[in-house]
Amino acid sequence: MTQTADIIITNARVLTLDENNPTAEAVALAGGRIIAVGSSAELQQFSGPETQVLDAAGGTVLPGFSENHMHLFSGAAELVHLQLAGVSGLAALTEAVQAYAETRSGEKVLFAQGADYTILGDADRLTRHHLDAILAHQPLVLFAPDHHTAWANTAALDLVGMLHGATLGPGNEVVMDEDGLATGELREMEAFTPLQAAGGFDRYRLGLATGGEPDPYPTEAEWAQDIAVMRRGLAYCASHGITTIQNMDGNLYQLQLLAAIEKEDGCLPCRVVIPFHFKNFMSLDMLEKASDLARRYDSDWLSSGVVKVFYDGVLDSWTAVMVEPYADKPGDCGEGLFTPESFKAVAVEADRRGLQVAVHAIGDGAVRAVLDGYQAAREINGARDSRHRIEHIEVVHPDDIPRFSELGVIASMQPPHPPGCAGVPLEPTVSRIGRNRWPLSYAWRTLKNAGARICFASDWPVSPIDPLVGIEAAVTRKRWADSDPDQSFSIGEALYAYCVEGAYAEFKEDRKGRIKSGYLADIVILNGDIEAVPADELSTLKAVTTICGGRISFSS
Repeated sequence: MTQTADIIITNARVLTLDENNPTAEAVALAGGRIIAVGSSAELQQFSGPETQVLDAAGGTVLPGFSENHMHLFSGAAELVHLQLAGVSGLAALTEAVQAYAETRSGEKVLFAQGADYTILGDADRLTRHHLDAILAHQPLVLFAPDHHTAWANTAALDLVGMLHGATLGPGNEVVMDEDGLATGELREMEAFTPLQAAGGFDRYRLGLATGGEPDPYPTEAEWAQDIAVMRRGLAYCASHGITTIQNMDGNLYQLQLLAAIEKEDGCLPCRVVIPFHFKNFMSLDMLEKASDLARRYDSDWLSSGVVKVFYDGVLDSWTAVMVEPYADKPGDCGEGLFTPESFKAVAVEADRRGLQVAVHAIGDGAVRAVLDGYQAAREINGARDSRHRIEHIEVVHPDDIPRFSELGVIASMQPPHPPGCAGVPLEPTVSRIGRNRWPLSYAWRTLKNAGARICFASDWPVSPIDPLVGIEAAVTRKRWADSDPDQSFSIGEALYAYCVEGAYAEFKEDRKGRIKSGYLADIVILNGDIEAVPADELSTLKAVTTICGGRISFSS
């Protein structure tokens, strides 16, 4: 007897990403799975009196997007902060901050997100004096898009006792002026976490800042507030066609929140992977917590089993670790959050436990150290299908390119990140990198051609979460110099990097990432034909319906 579908999508341009059946015009779903893919006529047999028929109106239907590197909890909380993306110049910054401050006079600390390093122009670097002139009486903290640098006014620095500096761990810095007082620039998490805590934002950043748990544990009211924040983030993801979130910070508390939502609703709007965040101050026995989370959370809705590590910082604040010195700062190669030897110990032990490791490594020196760690793990523990990852890889040394394929390391990269893509300014990054390293900066195509598995993501809230913004950035990627290699992807390759390679990165390519009979019913319907839209207009397309596990999680 033919199974009756819960949902049939018709009148669609289905791009299945299944090499054996690449296109179709209809998809039937039942019991949380895809039960048939084909023509509208062929799938009519699955229709019953209770079947919901969705007319795609000729729009593209794709596997639900896998957002393969993002920060769910903190990103959701930041949605109510002042957003400074696109704001340029002191006058515009002043207007935006003062207008926002007028509506939030009772808040202990005002937070703003997305302030470009060059928000005052290429020559001027933001200081507390600029911020004092804008808002002197209320603590104010602006964060760079990469979330690795913040700028605070004097009131904010006084609030946490940092005006005269602070003693911090490797790679973290309160930048000091010649007068012995802080300039207001704070580099890396240890430097600005006290301000987040003072402003009541610390619970949302714990998965990034410490990897630890709230202490004291949230009150009933705080728990309800955090559930609402998490729901807001999940809904925001679903509204962009996302059905899988591979989070890149984590703790038990985030898993508990998500498990509570799943228990109450019977599912989640998006499937979520939450890692254990291993920090440089932790001892190796803390990896037992990662193993425990992997055992306790192991479903298709909510899982763990990943260890996230930050090896370095970012290029724009000279905190990424380079093989050779920065082009605009001779003698400085950046300081790692780990040493090569300390990271090797983490990689070996996590690998021995059967855990997947994902490491933030932006500079070519950091990338090399992480590859060395993965190689040591293989040599000591033996080869296995580990699928360890390196996140970002903004600069790679030519000697290390073939090692990704040789070691089976996944390159997790973000199309909206390169300067010149998705509105990101060229400076100061391209000058930090230096002309001789441009050819192997954000080198997606070079790595792919060398056999590396590439998965794409946004790193939200660092960049816009919309996968279609990322796809457009990947397809329209421009060279910085005519002699640089072309690093762009085709639309098909970009979709594959989000969907198929995203599923591969979480060991679920047997049931996710394609529209294929028997696979999970994770689908997105767009409001147009992705193959007919000009490349530089791909981001104008929008998700109109998102389906996760056979349930509609978003509908415009």
